[in-house]
Amino acid sequence: MSLGPLGDTIGFHLRLAQEASFAAFARRSAGACRGGQPAAALKPGRFAMLAMIHENPGLSQTALGAAVGRDKSTLTPALVELERRGLVRRDRGADRRSYALSLTPAGEAALDALGRHAALHDRLLDRLVGAENRDAFLDTLRRLIAGLDTERH
Repeated sequence: MSLGPLGDTIGFHLRLAQEASFAAFARRSAGACRGGQPAAALKPGRFAMLAMIHENPGLSQTALGAAVGRDKSTLTPALVELERRGLVRRDRGADRRSYALSLTPAGEAALDALGRHAALHDRLLDRLVGAENRDAFLDTLRRLIAGLDTERH
């Protein structure tokens, strides 16, 4: 199939790379918590949310959304799902307009299991990018994020 002008565009290939990476992570971690464990079938984006909450207990939903690049319309349903699965606790803040997020013990266990799969997945990405190119590749991605975020404002 001809990609036409998309064949040489960075944005299109970034999207394809993200989709391929997410699919590979999902395949790798599909059995992370078999036997009814709460981490089963978690999407890669949910793993990122768990990791951010773990690193920043009491984080607000607004701060989490900014950190993982999600707006309220997509973040809230994801948090409701994680809460329903018993992985995240959302406690009302002092001003009653915000939530303070924390992981439950089940959330910590799910994060631990998925973290092992994430480390294996990152080693695969390192092999594909090349260990000698890793730092430069991450720097390029960070520049893209910062530059495009600046354009948004």
